[in-house]
Amino acid sequence: MAAERPDFLKPNAFERMTNNLVGMLARLGVGFGYVYVLEVKGRRSGNVYSTPVNLLEYGNRGYLVAPRGETSWVRNARVVGEVSLVRRGRRDSYSVREVPVEERPALLKEYLDRYAVAVQRYFPIPKGSPAESFKEIASRYPVFELIAKKPSV
Repeated sequence: MAAERPDFLKPNAFERMTNNLVGMLARLGVGFGYVYVLEVKGRRSGNVYSTPVNLLEYGNRGYLVAPRGETSWVRNARVVGEVSLVRRGRRDSYSVREVPVEERPALLKEYLDRYAVAVQRYFPIPKGSPAESFKEIASRYPVFELIAKKPSV
């Protein structure tokens, strides 16, 4: 059995079941408009893995935040460099750029302020805290900027 990573909060059985349900509903377009199914190829297997995510739209850009830390999708996205977001049967592909730690505090604040009901338990800082409060913990929360891929002609 693999050791529990200190920088990753593993979902329990209820959370896994809930994620499956939320993912299924997002694929159908049911639920909150910011919930998508993230698809990413495995860095070793090449298999496609999926999980529901909250898309953060901030400053005319899209971001993915990993509130559980160093998840499999994070490690896969780093290696593969691209992801897809699926909602209501539509699949959009993106290249990803990991946001440097020093640029994360404002994004983490915005993410927590918008989605606190779902993610507050992963943050030791309460919703509404100033962005400066996130400086010390920013390295624990990977953030990726989504860069739309140009359609092939």
